Amino acid sequence: MPTFDIVSKVDAQTFDNAMNNAKKEILNRYDFNTSKSTIDHDKKTNQITIVTEDDMRLKAIQDAIISRMVKQGLDSNSLDFGKEQYASGNMIRKEISVKEGIDKETAKKIVAKIKASGLKVQASMMDDQVRVQSKSIDDLQAVISLCRGEDFGQPLQFINMRN
Repeated sequence: MPTFDIVSKVDAQTFDNAMNNAKKEILNRYDFNTSKSTIDHDKKTNQITIVTEDDMRLKAIQDAIISRMVKQGLDSNSLDFGKEQYASGNMIRKEISVKEGIDKETAKKIVAKIKASGLKVQASMMDDQVRVQSKSIDDLQAVISLCRGEDFGQPLQFINMRN
C-alpha cells in the first residue's frame, strides 16, 4: 500500500550556515560598530539567544537571521520568537527556538483537513509526524497538494514516498 510521511524538519547544516552568515553580517554593519550585541546558537537545544542594547538593534538582528534563512532556502515559519526579557543593565535578551517535528495539535489539524477533503486515504499520527496511506498514488499526490495550499503555522516536508 503506497504511503508517505508529513514531517517538519530544518536541515541542521543549512541552518548553521544561515546563522553564521547572519552573525558575519551583523558584525560588519556600521550601526553595530560599538554595540555589545551577541548572537549564540546552541546546537543541542536548537535555540538562538540574542542579547543587545535596544529594540532597534534586536529587530535588525531578527531581520538579518530571517533574510539569511530565506537565502539558504529555509522557511522562517520554523522560528518561534519568544518574548523579550530585560537582562542586566540596559540589555535586552530574546530567545528564539527552532520548531522541529509536528506537535499534537498541528497533527490533529492536518489529519482533520485530510479527512474533510473526502479523498480515500488514511492519515494517522505517529510521534512527531503524520503518515498517510492509500491504494492510489494519485490520492497521495492530491493530499500533498492540499497540504501545500494550507498554512499550518510551520513548514511541512513530504518524505518516504513508498509503493
